[in-house]
Amino acid sequence: MIADAVAPLVESHARLSLGRADEAVHATVQSIFERCAATNGLLVDVGCGRGNLWRLLRTRFSRCIGVDAVDYDGRPADLDFRHADLNAPLPLPDGCADAVAAVEVIEHLEHPRALMRELARITRPGGWVVVTTPNQASALSILTLLFKERFAAFQERDYPAHLTALLPIDLQRIADECGLRRIGVRFTGYGRIPMTAMHYPRRLAAALPRLLSDNVAVFGRR
Repeated sequence: MIADAVAPLVESHARLSLGRADEAVHATVQSIFERCAATNGLLVDVGCGRGNLWRLLRTRFSRCIGVDAVDYDGRPADLDFRHADLNAPLPLPDGCADAVAAVEVIEHLEHPRALMRELARITRPGGWVVVTTPNQASALSILTLLFKERFAAFQERDYPAHLTALLPIDLQRIADECGLRRIGVRFTGYGRIPMTAMHYPRRLAAALPRLLSDNVAVFGRR
């Protein structure tokens, strides 16, 4: 069965993410769906974790299917959970979703293009796909690369949870390869100041979003 197909190693790696993402990332996904007028129908949350995205969007969509390698405690009772290895084909039919999100998921997987193809496959024509990932083009990540020879979200402490570092242009190219249209990029406007635990003031980060955002979202229409 599907649950049996999720290898223990895959599940253990998935648990390293703790099943959550920053509120700023979820807020960015929400704003994208609002801007694109994506509403009603079925939302599929790939890598749903504890279901926090659905908590934010349940008034916008009528139903949510959450797909993940781990069924975390505390997820919403009205989230229709499907157990799956996200490195493999998703256990959903073609064109079933009105909107699809993969929040802080793609960097955990071995084959980012395979994931994007699956996201596009399960989205109906005219539906929207949103993918977020750590922003490798940020000042924090570039400085970390210069001094430590690795991106900020890909330190030893992040491995093997984080496997694949992608620049915004990489995600745009992959989205285009998968047949998505009206492709756009949105930065979260929330980023940590290098060598501190503090974050940039919101207004400053909003003025320089690419450099001062820890995360980025790329979206497109099927």
